[in-house]
Amino acid sequence: METVADFKEIVDVIKASGGEAFKRCFQCGLCDTVCPWNRVRTFSIRKIVRQATFGLTEIESEDMWLCTTCGRCPQQCPRDVQQIESGVALRRVATEYGVFPAPVKPIRTISANLVGEGNPFGEERKKRADWAEGLSVKTFTEGMEILYFPGCYPSYDPRLKKVARATVNILNQAGVDFGILGLKENCCGESIRKTGDEELFTRLAKENIKTFVDNGVKKILVNSPHCYHTFKNEYPEFMVNFEVVHITQFLFELINEGKIEFTKEYGKKVTYHDPCYLGRHNGIYDEPREAIKKIPGLKLIEMPESREDSLCCGGGGGRIWMETPKGERFSDLRIEQAIEVGVEVLVTACPYCITNFEDSRLTLEDSEATEIKDIPEIRDITEIIQEVI
Repeated sequence: METVADFKEIVDVIKASGGEAFKRCFQCGLCDTVCPWNRVRTFSIRKIVRQATFGLTEIESEDMWLCTTCGRCPQQCPRDVQQIESGVALRRVATEYGVFPAPVKPIRTISANLVGEGNPFGEERKKRADWAEGLSVKTFTEGMEILYFPGCYPSYDPRLKKVARATVNILNQAGVDFGILGLKENCCGESIRKTGDEELFTRLAKENIKTFVDNGVKKILVNSPHCYHTFKNEYPEFMVNFEVVHITQFLFELINEGKIEFTKEYGKKVTYHDPCYLGRHNGIYDEPREAIKKIPGLKLIEMPESREDSLCCGGGGGRIWMETPKGERFSDLRIEQAIEVGVEVLVTACPYCITNFEDSRLTLEDSEATEIKDIPEIRDITEIIQEVI
């Protein structure tokens, strides 16, 4: 901030961004009670709301960037304060003025990568479909039943490529008519929007929408709950509607329709972690569990915090791109919960969750005893299916 006038302008914009939502808050504190940050450090979303109501005076504070948009506080709020929307509005102001505290500065690099190559890693766009090498994967053409949109992590990250490949194996074995668009795809834009960069989100969304429309896409299958949420709930803001299905829903359908059968037993104790953007934000709790329970010999054990009360992994709201110090990682707490209930495999259905859980496994004692899997890649599931298709 160079002048008093500049500061006053920012305060005025913040007040306007908060709108009536901020004013509805009567500071009951339920939001702070359920916020996972208060398990690892002192943090108050209530304070952010209060400051925004009267004009935030600490725009360079790290606090406004801590929210993972997990959905716990809106779930409990008796006044519909819309903490997530309000918090993102504040970030939008900070982004517009280029105010990024040190832990948030990686967002600038992420933004540049998204502009240049359409993905947050800065990997070459032409390599977006390299994960499918050696598999029977066709390029999507109009008239195909499904566009499979793996997303950025399964397209580029070595660990998550395994999820995309496992998904394709299942689709092929079940005889699904699908294709991919590869280098024509962009990031869905969900995470960068939550960091406040509305302009870049709009750019990514419009480019994806044009690609989908030009190629005759009607139904989109995704691995990421963040892609699911964005395509289903946010792209309609641009006057389009696509049928969007998460892989856990689709796998459950394939099993129920008899297109996937099992003959071998899995024989392991498993727990399922509800990703925030699949569960709380979109109400998908049953299909993942029912798909898992269909696997013979598998024993599903619930962790203490599950379904609507699931503990966030810490990756939402753009936090996946920011450094979180050891000792403040929600994923550490989740791994410990999985160990405490005595399971051998922690299963989830989100690239961010898998990334954070795998990182936690590297630093926690006894964590190597717990495998981390996405539902399509539960060990041997493709081999089990393959025997009967």
